[in-house]
Amino acid sequence: MKAIAAILLVLCHLAVSHAWNCDEGPRLYNARQLDAGQGKVVALDRNNYPYFLIGSSWRRLSSIRFRHLSVGPAGLWGSSTSNIVYKYVAGNFVQSRGTSMKQVDAGGDDQLVGVTTSNQAYCLRCSSALTYRGAGSLGWNYLSRSLKYYTCSPKNGCWGVDTSNRVYFTRTLNSVNCGASGWTQVAGQRMSMVEVGTDGRVFGLTPGGDVYQRAGIYTGRPYPGTSWVRVPMCMRVRHLSYDLNNLWVVSNSGLILKCTGRY
Repeated sequence: MKAIAAILLVLCHLAVSHAWNCDEGPRLYNARQLDAGQGKVVALDRNNYPYFLIGSSWRRLSSIRFRHLSVGPAGLWGSSTSNIVYKYVAGNFVQSRGTSMKQVDAGGDDQLVGVTTSNQAYCLRCSSALTYRGAGSLGWNYLSRSLKYYTCSPKNGCWGVDTSNRVYFTRTLNSVNCGASGWTQVAGQRMSMVEVGTDGRVFGLTPGGDVYQRAGIYTGRPYPGTSWVRVPMCMRVRHLSYDLNNLWVVSNSGLILKCTGRY
C-alpha cells in the first residue's frame, strides 16, 4: 500500500495545477469521507467510524457508524448509517430526535443544514444548533427544495446539488429563522457534490471524480462566480472539503491528499 501511495503521489506532483501543491495527508486506512472547517478536520474510514485529526494523527471518536460528518461554526455533527443525526458534546456523540438526515453541514452562519433520504433540504436554526446538548427533539425547518447534497458558508450563502447533478445557489440563508433568499441554478458543469469554505471559496466534484473550483468569487463579487475551472488531480476523487487555504480530497482508493493553494 505504501509503495502504491508513493507512486500515486509522484504522479500527483506532475499532474496537479500550478495553483495547488498536493501531498499525502495524514494516513487513515481506506478513508471514505472527510470534512474541514474552522481549522478542524474530521473523517470516516471504510468501516464508517469517525475520526478527528490531531497533529498528524487520527483519533477515533466513537464506535457509532456514520455516513457523513461535518464540522464548522455550528459544531461537530454527523448522520449515522441509520440516518440519525448526532452532535458531538463534551467528548461524546449525543443522539437527536426529529427528522432523519443522510447528510448534514455545519459550515454556515451557526445554523445546521441537511438533506433527508428523500432528498429534501432542511435547516436547523442557530439557536437550536448551538445550544443542543442531547435533550429534546430538533425542530428542522423545511426549505421547499429538493437536494441530495447541501453546504453553507457564512460568507457565500448556500450551495446544493439535486438528483440530476444540477448545482443551485442561494445568496442568503438567515441563521435566525432559516429564511432563504431564493434558489438560482448555476449554469455549466454538473456536480455530484459541492463544498463551500468559510472564506467563500467553492469547489465541486463531478460524477466522474474530477475536481473543479468556482472562479470569479472575490470581495465585491462573492457569488455565484463566473465559471468552473478544473483542478487537475492524478486520481479519481470520491469526496472533498476546503478550509483555510487547504483543499482536502479523498481518492476512490481511500488515499487522503492535502493540497495547499498558491495565491
